[in-house]
Amino acid sequence: MAPSESFPAPVLEIGTHWRQLVQQWGAGRNYHALTDTDSVSLRFDLEETGRTLTVRFMTTKRLLVAFVTDGQYLRHDQLALAAAASNAWNTEQLNPMLSVWDVRGPRPCLAGVCDLPLICRVTQSDFDALASDWVERARQMFIRCHQVFQL
Repeated sequence: MAPSESFPAPVLEIGTHWRQLVQQWGAGRNYHALTDTDSVSLRFDLEETGRTLTVRFMTTKRLLVAFVTDGQYLRHDQLALAAAASNAWNTEQLNPMLSVWDVRGPRPCLAGVCDLPLICRVTQSDFDALASDWVERARQMFIRCHQVFQL
């Protein structure tokens, strides 16, 4: 093999290797990681708003799901505005991602959700690019919700 040749990057199935993919992606960006039996959560600062975003990766029967929130609960009087912000973002982006959530929590919050079928196969660098794109979109989404809608 010539010195300039290299071995191709291994292609990994999401369903089997999702934790490894997420942890390596997060470590490469110095995100604080918290792992439990069902999920891997990574935190990063959203400097424009003074808040911290958390992206929680978990699986369902068929999907890897990335759930992103800024940890801010919505008051009852903010629900209609949050729904309008979600609708505006999703319409402009042509890729539904933002919603008002009340999943297993005490109160509703804004959340971004992205998913990928567990049967997908990717290299680490492809996963890194995808996860980074998800986080960048979430970052822009939460900045907008904070600055434009005061949420």
